[in-house]
Amino acid sequence: MKEFTVEHPGERLDHCVATHLGCSHAAARRLVENGQVRVNGRLVAKGAHLQRGDQITLAGPLPGQVPLGAPEQSLVVLYQDDELIALDKPPGIPSHPLRPDERDTLVNALVARFPECALASDDPREGGLCHRLDRDTSGVILAARSRPAWEALRSAFQRGAVEKRYLALVAGEVGSEGTIDLPLAHDPANRRRMIPVREPTLLPARAATTRYRPLHRANGYSFVEAITTTGRMHQVRVHLAAIGHPLVGDLLYGGPPELVDAPGHFLHAAHIRFPHPQGEQHEVAAPLPSARRSALVRLTLYR
Repeated sequence: MKEFTVEHPGERLDHCVATHLGCSHAAARRLVENGQVRVNGRLVAKGAHLQRGDQITLAGPLPGQVPLGAPEQSLVVLYQDDELIALDKPPGIPSHPLRPDERDTLVNALVARFPECALASDDPREGGLCHRLDRDTSGVILAARSRPAWEALRSAFQRGAVEKRYLALVAGEVGSEGTIDLPLAHDPANRRRMIPVREPTLLPARAATTRYRPLHRANGYSFVEAITTTGRMHQVRVHLAAIGHPLVGDLLYGGPPELVDAPGHFLHAAHIRFPHPQGEQHEVAAPLPSARRSALVRLTLYR
């Protein structure tokens, strides 16, 4: 917890917090919106104008603070340089904490070894991650080591300059390669789900395109490669389900039960190609986790 006294009357709360912590206005606004900032013991709006002598109290994880880390041996670094780190995320753990007391995430392990990452992103709980992978999704994920690198990589993701290749085990035998061009929107009935928007509608949707091709087919399953340059929430999961081939283990989108020897939905971020903050194109690959590879061998889908 931090406390300080306002010296300049008339300043907005979020601007005052940003100045005091040396963080961005966006990060300061998020602290206020999360209820981590109190003025004279009360929660107030981010745009509230302060008076000289007001007492500001800041609680919880703050920009510049390092979250408690997980053991370093749980972190697999695929690539690192002065600008960024590429990690191999195992299945079954979240990318970053959603609660201040959450510890068993990839970011906790990341910041334990690379504390500077906590200062790179707007929210220190993101630990400099430039994108996210779902809890059950394994594979390569990028984190920045500085604010300029984070902003450069985030911009690359937003303008579609990053190509991601996924490997998925899906229900049914996929007949041929194809492209799925379906905008995605949050399901109004369940904000945890995304839905494809096939017709013009008032529902706010964002463009999303996935190319796919079957690698192997056998026993009512297909091992599929999916390629994206748009990074919508659950994109590959929703798109493959939309063509009748949901991921194995993805009950949220109608998939068959998970494999006993490879739990969770079966999706792996195998390869990423992106513009490095220094300008050149860069590529990083992550091998399939051994349990998932063994499950594919058992299903005669992998050699």
